[in-house]
Amino acid sequence: MLQIARFIDALNEFFGRYNSYLILPLIGVISFEVLMRYGFNSPTVWAFELTVFIYGVHFMLALGHCHKHDGHVAIDVFEARLPQRPRTILRILANIVIFIPTIGMLSIWSVVYASSSWGMTEHASSSWSPAIYPYKSLMALGFILFFLQGVSKLINDFRSLRSVE
Repeated sequence: MLQIARFIDALNEFFGRYNSYLILPLIGVISFEVLMRYGFNSPTVWAFELTVFIYGVHFMLALGHCHKHDGHVAIDVFEARLPQRPRTILRILANIVIFIPTIGMLSIWSVVYASSSWGMTEHASSSWSPAIYPYKSLMALGFILFFLQGVSKLINDFRSLRSVE
């Protein structure tokens, strides 16, 4: 089980590292739009939508990496005051009762959402009309990576619970 957790951690570390480079094209598109809009008084049709897509992909693919490094918002008021063993038990319970079912369903339904988008080769209803099924697929991948990281954290919590005993 520990090898599975390590693989998931490495997978999210890989995606997190390379996902961070999406900021560069995002800056490029925004800079281009600002230059065109304010420098040449000729705004583009596609830049705002592309900015939303790049940022959305960046955000979604960062979910698992952020969870791996405990970067998500959490209510630590109760957990911080508990000793190690009850804190680990609380994390396990929260993971099993809240995280796994919620993110598991989001993962499943985002895959369904993406596959139906692929089935109809969905395009945005804008004048630029880009294909949005690849973006929906990356959204599903982001939820899957997030879910897998929750599984990894659960495995590590069970392992640490055994070592606390």
